[in-house]
Amino acid sequence: MVSRREKMLSNVLIFALFGHRLTVHVLVAQLLLCYLPNDRALWEQDLAKKRSQYEAFKDEFLSNTVGGNSTIRGPEGHSGGNAEHVQNGSLDRSEIAQDEHPLSLGKTKEWNQFVENSEMIEQVDRDVKRTHPDMHFFCGDSSFAKSNQESLKNILIIFAKLNAGIRYVQGMNEILAPLFFVFRNDPDYKNANFAEADSFFCFVELLSGLRDNFCQKLDNSAVGIQGTLSKLMQLLRKYDGELQHHLEIKTEVNPQFYAFRWITLLLTQEFNFADTIHIWDTLLSNPDGPQETLLRICCAMLILVRKRLLAGDFTSNLKLLQSYPPTNIGHLLYIANKLQ
Repeated sequence: MVSRREKMLSNVLIFALFGHRLTVHVLVAQLLLCYLPNDRALWEQDLAKKRSQYEAFKDEFLSNTVGGNSTIRGPEGHSGGNAEHVQNGSLDRSEIAQDEHPLSLGKTKEWNQFVENSEMIEQVDRDVKRTHPDMHFFCGDSSFAKSNQESLKNILIIFAKLNAGIRYVQGMNEILAPLFFVFRNDPDYKNANFAEADSFFCFVELLSGLRDNFCQKLDNSAVGIQGTLSKLMQLLRKYDGELQHHLEIKTEVNPQFYAFRWITLLLTQEFNFADTIHIWDTLLSNPDGPQETLLRICCAMLILVRKRLLAGDFTSNLKLLQSYPPTNIGHLLYIANKLQ
């Protein structure tokens, strides 16, 4: 039976061959991440609905962030009876009840929530400003770059507030960046203008299959990041037992030292931006899903430099894997595809 993902991929190939108003990259992301329905006739209606929903999220979750001018909302998004007004990132002292004062022994849930949100927003702001500092699209003094930074911040803050079990984890900005870059550069300006909304929903879908890697409570479980790293070593042992033994046993270069970043950031820090997008085409289009494909690519990365690793010690191997050398991406993906 043909899976929905395979049907989506066939649609992408058809539109690529005969031409369509969206770029192939945009189609790959939006179709394979299930943002667009399989039925092309429903696209316009579905897009309008989701873009409207995103605007509602912005109204609900961004109107009360640090720097805003409205009230702090409770868990359901409604203003409480003792609402605290936020002005320029600080609370008006006269409007803070005694038991909500930061020096009070009886800190309330509302105050703790405000502090937690403030810290999260500050972290998002710092990380967004550090996103691809070499690209004018993300950094610089231009109004375009600042607008793009603001969109990234909006998406990450809304995601954090809608996903209390995960919230924001450092590095999510790097995962969001390729999606937003592709959507914002859509040749159709009508779609490009909705890049923020479209990126948000695709970002959510992408992380839905990888969320266990970001959940701290699951770190040491079979489905958490440690379990994922173990799967990587099992895969390497299957195809190159000598290399796996040399890394883990002989030189004690554990995957936590290098592959933690590879996996949690979806290889966005190991390759240049164009190569990252090329790799992501493979991650999104593989019927096995991004996680299994990602592990095969990581395993292929180790195999590609096996001679240098086998000749190296702890220090040289760690340096090599934490700063992966320039690679022919086509060759890398070819090797990864053979690790079935």
